[in-house]
Amino acid sequence: MIRFTGIFLIVLTSFFAVGQNNSADTVPYKSFKDKIVWFGDLGYASAPFSIRYPFNDSVSKLKYRNNIRTVLGFGMSYKWFSLRLAASLPGYLKSPSRFGRTDQFNLNLDFTIKKVFYDIDIKHLKGYSIVDAFHWNDTLNELNPNDVRRDQVSSMFSINAWYFNNPDFKMSALRGRTGNYRSKVQTWYIRSIFSAFNIENQDADFVVVPSSLAITDHKTSSDQYFGLDLGVVPGIAYVDRKGDWQFGGNVGAGLALQFKQYKINSIPKGISGIAPRYDIRFMGGYNVDKTFLMLITDFDNKSLRFTDLKIRQTYYSIRLAFGTRITPKPKQKDKKKKKDN
Repeated sequence: MIRFTGIFLIVLTSFFAVGQNNSADTVPYKSFKDKIVWFGDLGYASAPFSIRYPFNDSVSKLKYRNNIRTVLGFGMSYKWFSLRLAASLPGYLKSPSRFGRTDQFNLNLDFTIKKVFYDIDIKHLKGYSIVDAFHWNDTLNELNPNDVRRDQVSSMFSINAWYFNNPDFKMSALRGRTGNYRSKVQTWYIRSIFSAFNIENQDADFVVVPSSLAITDHKTSSDQYFGLDLGVVPGIAYVDRKGDWQFGGNVGAGLALQFKQYKINSIPKGISGIAPRYDIRFMGGYNVDKTFLMLITDFDNKSLRFTDLKIRQTYYSIRLAFGTRITPKPKQKDKKKKKDN
């Protein structure tokens, strides 16, 4: 991944030479920030992770999967402010008897100040299963192959800031809520990252790694793995429009300074290091002045490494966003004037 990051930075350097192809008197987007935007979305979000370690001759990787549920979100945007709340609907994509049940909660807040787009995100998932655990767990079989861990938790809190070099590139217009584009715009950007993420088992009788594979008083017997990232991800962004249809996205790769720890018998042991990070987002759909219907995808990654123990987690979502833009009623001005005595 670090080698890929280096290659990407070379490509990004060449992108700096691309001029901002919009003349000063032409605005390539239309802003609806003075309108109240009510929106909703329906889709899927997941946060699988894996743990790599030479546990024995036949087991070197454990794959943890949450049982995906349909996520319904609602929110509103007005001027610089946007808020979205999301919760999982009843029902699962996979059988709860084989993959367990996952409770999921997401909270997102974003806003723009000048050329910087800010995003605050909270994710919390409880309930995972270790897939194909029957290969090393004698109590399981092909009909019941997974180790269901109801109290396995994954959580993440992040604050991100995107600086776009081209002042005509607006994340709000790219997402299609408070604006839409009329012509092609491309730019380079820099994303600053502050994030904290945590993997733990909240059952006092269990640790993250199954006890049959964990080593006593060892990092594999930790009940919590935690990471704190401070990073920078440079990238490129692009958006275009064909008729009433808009499409675009951004791709970036960079590095983060990471402070990480694990706990053994409630005693934390921490170290620091460098971790790769990427930023991938694509979206497109129907977008006119009054309404929009957009397909939005997001990908993000987190990773921890304690020498030969590696934890990698991927956050991804795909959702269909829809909404309407309403002109607010004008405020009634106080027409009464005080008379001079």
